[in-house]
Amino acid sequence: MKASMKRKRIFWLTAWGVCCAAVAGVMLWAAGQSAVCSNADLTNVPVVPAAAGQSETPEQEKRVFLTFDDGPSATTESVLDILKEKGVCATFFVVGAENNQKYLPLLQRMTEEGHQIGLHSYSHSYKTIYESTTAFWADIKQLRQTIEPYVDLDTIHWLRFPGGSTNTVSHKYGGSGIMKALKEQAEEKGYRYVDWNVCAEDAAGGHPSAETIYENVVNEAEGKTTCVVLMHDTKATKNTVEALPDIIDWFSENGYRFCGISELNQQI
Repeated sequence: MKASMKRKRIFWLTAWGVCCAAVAGVMLWAAGQSAVCSNADLTNVPVVPAAAGQSETPEQEKRVFLTFDDGPSATTESVLDILKEKGVCATFFVVGAENNQKYLPLLQRMTEEGHQIGLHSYSHSYKTIYESTTAFWADIKQLRQTIEPYVDLDTIHWLRFPGGSTNTVSHKYGGSGIMKALKEQAEEKGYRYVDWNVCAEDAAGGHPSAETIYENVVNEAEGKTTCVVLMHDTKATKNTVEALPDIIDWFSENGYRFCGISELNQQI
């Protein structure tokens, strides 16, 4: 698949070169904007509060943080097999809903193989979790209780808000100030939250192909020194598994170091 992807990229780059000036102008404008995932459940505005006392990574170092939301699931073992084969680490922001629970023992394998686990949500229901700040933290408490048999909760300090820390869907349920309040409370409770700046768009409607997922990641990663890549670990995102080896190879070939989220010590 990788060779065909590269050939197609060359074809499209050539085609772009002969576009008319008006189209080129539009595309240049679009390239200057922040990349935005097409799925309404995603918000591509990275917010990573710097931890006190930590210095920034040297600018020349290229790092990639592979992150997977919404698991564990039927595809998790395949994802873990690929990560193990490639010798790289990742971070899993997990969900505790009923359809995930049979796969929760895989959290043990994640930690044993050097991956990190973060909190995402128990229910992942916007209406439920964003009704109020109290409702959100009750959901997180339920998630912690659900995963406690499989992980050391004392090692979990990161979370990812469903929809991202700047999502506006939450305003419908908890008012316009709910995300600001939740971010402040997260820091007070000792959590660090993280969004992303590279989106695979693998949870978008229409079930994008593995080739499309690969292209989405590569196109958004090019030119970035630090990449926090958002992918999904669900039954519906099997094509992510197919694309993952080539995604890893691209980052390796372009000089990136694969990191766990605990190494993210600067705003991106």
